[in-house]
Amino acid sequence: MLVNDLLFASVAWWLAFVTRFYSGFFHEPSDYVFRHYVIAWVIIVCVWTVVFRSLDLYRPRRISTHRREFIELIKASSLALFVFLAVVFLLHEIVLSRIVVLLFWVSSLFFLSMSHIVFREGLRFLRRRGYNMRHVIVIGAPRQVKQLVTKLVWYRHVGIQVVGVYFTQDSPREEWLENAKIFKGVGELAARISSGGIDQIFVTLPLEQTSQLPEIQRWLGDEPVTFHFVPDLGELAKLRGQMEEFDGLSIITLQSSPFYGWNSLVKRSMDLALGGLAFLLASPLMALIAVGIKLSSSGPVLYRQERMGLDGERFEMLKFRTMMQGAEQLTGPIWATNDDPRVTTLGRWLRRTSLDELPQLMNVLRGEMSLVGPRPERPPLIEEFRKSIPKYMLRHKVKAGMTGWAQVNGWRGNTSLERRIEHDLDYIEHWSLWRDVKILLRTLFVGFRNNRASNM
Repeated sequence: MLVNDLLFASVAWWLAFVTRFYSGFFHEPSDYVFRHYVIAWVIIVCVWTVVFRSLDLYRPRRISTHRREFIELIKASSLALFVFLAVVFLLHEIVLSRIVVLLFWVSSLFFLSMSHIVFREGLRFLRRRGYNMRHVIVIGAPRQVKQLVTKLVWYRHVGIQVVGVYFTQDSPREEWLENAKIFKGVGELAARISSGGIDQIFVTLPLEQTSQLPEIQRWLGDEPVTFHFVPDLGELAKLRGQMEEFDGLSIITLQSSPFYGWNSLVKRSMDLALGGLAFLLASPLMALIAVGIKLSSSGPVLYRQERMGLDGERFEMLKFRTMMQGAEQLTGPIWATNDDPRVTTLGRWLRRTSLDELPQLMNVLRGEMSLVGPRPERPPLIEEFRKSIPKYMLRHKVKAGMTGWAQVNGWRGNTSLERRIEHDLDYIEHWSLWRDVKILLRTLFVGFRNNRASNM
């Protein structure tokens, strides 16, 4: 694969050179020194080799995905390009066309991605037909073993064949094992491994049984097989769990936010761009609503209410006032209903059309909210909800939103809190920029499926 990548990188370089100077797509080129481009090509071959090998781009990827490999290719190619430009900069006598460099980077990334996809799919094609297989034994507790074996059998393209299992405790039913052998004792298990033909061992245990690992390793002795441990973290891994390595230490993240680094920058940029545009377009309508509220009832135009946002921080959320002034002095913070007598005539229409939410665009521009995210709640209600709803506070791992996955699926206002939390956590767990765009489009063109009043 390294030779393949260097070949395609070379093709991309000379294709960019020919396109720039001989294709006729650009203005008449100025003079160039061909020797400089030959030297640059040699530098590319050396730099791409060192960077791609250093980033471990050619490790086995049986259980990886095309998307993950593509992201790693982008990172590796970008780093290699920066190193290449630094070397060229230090060699002052080399002069290159910026267009050639740009065309090279884009085309090389395309060629490398396509070649990797073709290579991986070719391997998957062979594995589905019984070639390039790895034979494994799975050891562990019955429920965890069943879960792992089912996945390995289902994803045939990874080329892993389960030849046997060993249960660390009694299993009442084993019909799902099909062709896999069940080892009845440690001696039988050890004999099968020592007889050869076993490439890998998978051990999967619930967290409270991990103390058995040293004993299982003693069963294997010094047999030259690859040993994998698949921990079952169960309810501990609540949100976007992942594993990292720090100076030889394995660190398992049980819950985290998707919005850090690049994701945070992209999310905030989208909020500023689309939020600013929406604010400008909605300004005339907001001015008319403000006049209508002022003329129809006494009190301020905007209603300010304390809500809880990212990491539990409190902020004042803005809305157009839809209730009579002082409506909550007697009732306190409660859910509003469709026939709530505290709601004004104009306010009822604003709620039905969700136009009372428009001032929250200012919260978005100030960075207190996002266009898309879990809807913010009031601190007094949150204190009640967190006592009765598991994982409720995890929704505060991201900024609150004007609209969200729960709202476009009908879980809005006085509806099931449990289902809303499920949708909020699903949004955080599987966040992507495209999902935000999809939610915004559904909000804009379809609206909310449930127009019940909310606790405003």
